[in-house]
Amino acid sequence: WGRCQMLSIKGINTTVGQEQQTSMKEKQVLEDLEMHLARRDTEPLFQEQPETGNQYLEDTLLQSYLKTHLPPKVLEEVHQDLERFGNRLLTKIQPLSWECELNPPVFRQYNAWGQRVDHIHTCSAWRRMKEISAEEGLIAEAYEKRYSNWSRLYQAVKLYLFSSSSGGFSCPLAMTDGAAKVIESLGIPGSLKNAFDRLTSRDPEKFWTSGQWMTERRGGSDVANGTQTVARKQPDGTYRLYGFKWFTSAADSDMALTLARIADAEGQCTQGSRGLSLFFLRVRDEEGKLNNIQVQRLKDKLGTRQMATAELWLQGARAELISAEGRGVAAISNMLNITRIHNVIGAVASMRRMISLSRDYACKRVAFGKLLKDHPLHMQTIARMEVQVRGAFLLLMEIVHLLGLAETNLASEQDQLLLRLLIPVAKLYTGKQASAVAVEAMESFGGQGYMEDTGLPVILRDTLVLSIWEGTTNILSLDVLRSLTKSQGQVMAVFLSTVQKKLELASGTEELSPAVQRAREAIGSLRQFMGAAGSEQALTMELAARDFSYSLARIYTGRAATGTTEPWDGLGALLMEHAARPDASCTDVCAALRWCNQELCPVAVESGRGSYGGGAALQDSALVFGNS
Repeated sequence: WGRCQMLSIKGINTTVGQEQQTSMKEKQVLEDLEMHLARRDTEPLFQEQPETGNQYLEDTLLQSYLKTHLPPKVLEEVHQDLERFGNRLLTKIQPLSWECELNPPVFRQYNAWGQRVDHIHTCSAWRRMKEISAEEGLIAEAYEKRYSNWSRLYQAVKLYLFSSSSGGFSCPLAMTDGAAKVIESLGIPGSLKNAFDRLTSRDPEKFWTSGQWMTERRGGSDVANGTQTVARKQPDGTYRLYGFKWFTSAADSDMALTLARIADAEGQCTQGSRGLSLFFLRVRDEEGKLNNIQVQRLKDKLGTRQMATAELWLQGARAELISAEGRGVAAISNMLNITRIHNVIGAVASMRRMISLSRDYACKRVAFGKLLKDHPLHMQTIARMEVQVRGAFLLLMEIVHLLGLAETNLASEQDQLLLRLLIPVAKLYTGKQASAVAVEAMESFGGQGYMEDTGLPVILRDTLVLSIWEGTTNILSLDVLRSLTKSQGQVMAVFLSTVQKKLELASGTEELSPAVQRAREAIGSLRQFMGAAGSEQALTMELAARDFSYSLARIYTGRAATGTTEPWDGLGALLMEHAARPDASCTDVCAALRWCNQELCPVAVESGRGSYGGGAALQDSALVFGNS
């Protein structure tokens, strides 16, 4: 009966004389039906795509921070604009981001007739990102100062929301912001006013982006010894630049700031950092012709493929000297501070994006008979990452708040010293932090996290560069030590005093008392290390530089985990300060408490183990190279 029932579905009527034909038709019908049933049975196993909504409205930490710190009138205006911007990101900008990934820049060196054109073609979505950046005032907001010292923080918030949907356009914006800052710090001389106005314009037709051409073949972070580009002065007072720039991000930018050595009448150049001067140049003229620049090739990168990164020959590029001779490194330092802060913004944004997707997926994906969110171990993993991004976000807000005060002449000397220390600490810390979170979050999607068309590998690849751009972890750790040396210890005194004040505020909240005690113990360990290190050789401090910088980050902001093998152990004053607010949520308190039971001052622990002793460097060399 069952067989007849199935056959009747296809309208097959059997008779004695049709047995063979019916048998063949019956077999085909059964196969079709089995496949249909198989497909129907497996349909519930299809996985739902993780999605996010309005990034601003879903970010409760961001909203609570703004509510706590912004003046009411500013908050009202900012809230309305950020809600609108969040909707635009969701409906208009995110689709453009994926187009940028699918259509990376293409380099065409010659035209059909063999003429060299060196044309870098970018997709329409990339060009639209530039227009949107102007329309939203992503650079202008910081320089218009509509909200006084809060303008820089507001700009950072918009960049934070934009970053993970920007299709890589956050990088040229970082350099554009940095270039504007340099020109502003020079007093906006008349020859640079047009450039400054364009860099900070809200008009898409006028808006410029800038490059930052520092890296050469022998260079990298060692610009003092690696820069070989020569500048030759012309009778009209301009200069011609000759050299090879090995790594130029956003090579399609309108202008660039670059370092070069000025040649004297005999063609000789001063070596070292004292021989470097800073120059401004237009990449193309009004007709779009390159300024005596040849594009050697586009870089084949692991990530940030949406952006054109090129090798460039400067073959007499016309440029303008904008720093005092030999003061190029000092002049461009303002640019480096801004681009490092942008690096922090990108790191925090990528972490927030991955965690938001992981959280949404946990509410949709069924495994072993229940949703992922109902598996305690899975939720513990996401919770650990959430504490990561909360600490990093608060550190970012601390820095841009201090920068806003400095830019409006409201910062005290202590504020400025603290800002000088926290920029390299935050950059090195969040760069490492973001990579660890991206890898961990990828795992929460199982095999789907490894699939290119989900977009998740793109986030991972683009995140990995954040510990390299604008100075690697070791380079910045040494910069932290330089800030201590140049200030003759004042930086550390301000750091410790600021942490103590935040702990005093948190000590009034009974639930936070264990965390406060742990932080105070960590400060004591740090003081003890600093006291002992004062009499040590320079080599000892260099070996301790990375652990020392991590200790500063963990005490001030923190890392959270419950296992010593995790890459983010620690606790932080900022989390406790935020949790001590009268209207703090239980999430705020939980995040702060998660910092209680970890090693907060690794530099003191490693010092006690002899990791920086006299023979440590020799032991390191033996381990790396197998020396006897």
